Amino acid sequence: MSPPPGTAALVIIGNEVLSAKVVDENGPWLLRELRELGVEVRRVETVPDEIPLIVEAVQRACRSAAHVFTSGGIGPTHDDVTIAALARAFERRVVTDARSLELLREKIEGKTARRMNAAQLRLAEVPEGAQLLWDAQSIFPVITLEQVVILPGVPALFKQGFLAVRERFRTSPIFSRAVFLASSESALAEHLDATVAAFPEVGIGSYPRFDDADHRVKVTFDGRAEAQVAQACEFFVARLPPGAVVRTA
Repeated sequence: MSPPPGTAALVIIGNEVLSAKVVDENGPWLLRELRELGVEVRRVETVPDEIPLIVEAVQRACRSAAHVFTSGGIGPTHDDVTIAALARAFERRVVTDARSLELLREKIEGKTARRMNAAQLRLAEVPEGAQLLWDAQSIFPVITLEQVVILPGVPALFKQGFLAVRERFRTSPIFSRAVFLASSESALAEHLDATVAAFPEVGIGSYPRFDDADHRVKVTFDGRAEAQVAQACEFFVARLPPGAVVRTA
């Protein structure tokens, strides 16, 4: 069965993220971008620079979402194995893209008058059958293979690459409402259950706070149908005792 349209999954690749040497900026940023585009993210997975684990993660992501984005592992060093992993995941060969090689030679050999070394030549490698999307503002192309968009891990390059293809993923918007409450989750449980039963098409989330915020619980309502989202929110609020609601958004 094909994954639902308008869905996405993220695979963050890099030992540096898992070892806390680097804080992942790309995942949170892309989640916000996709949400704004109306795309529902179904999975985020972080894996080390190991081909078998990247292959497994990408294959899981492809089964769960219509669009898959990878971050990291593109470059000339020993731990840049994303291209090889994507090729293996789709049973393709790794090949050299002629246009990439030509442009790299212009940039590297043209400026330094030195022949590209083996590591630099790897920058022109792609999985066989991949599409390369060139943008005038980008240093490197965005590589796509089947439903996967392969992006670099450097945040500036990651953002630049995604923004070049961003509008391809826009779909019907996700509408949201939020209610901030002074009550505890346990006091809200029966009202949440009733609302979930009455509005099965609306995604309802409950998020408690245990700090000095002005509320104890935030309840959210999400859906593709704006009227349903509004009705679910109103239904829930109408069940609450006076003074329970701090504010709505």
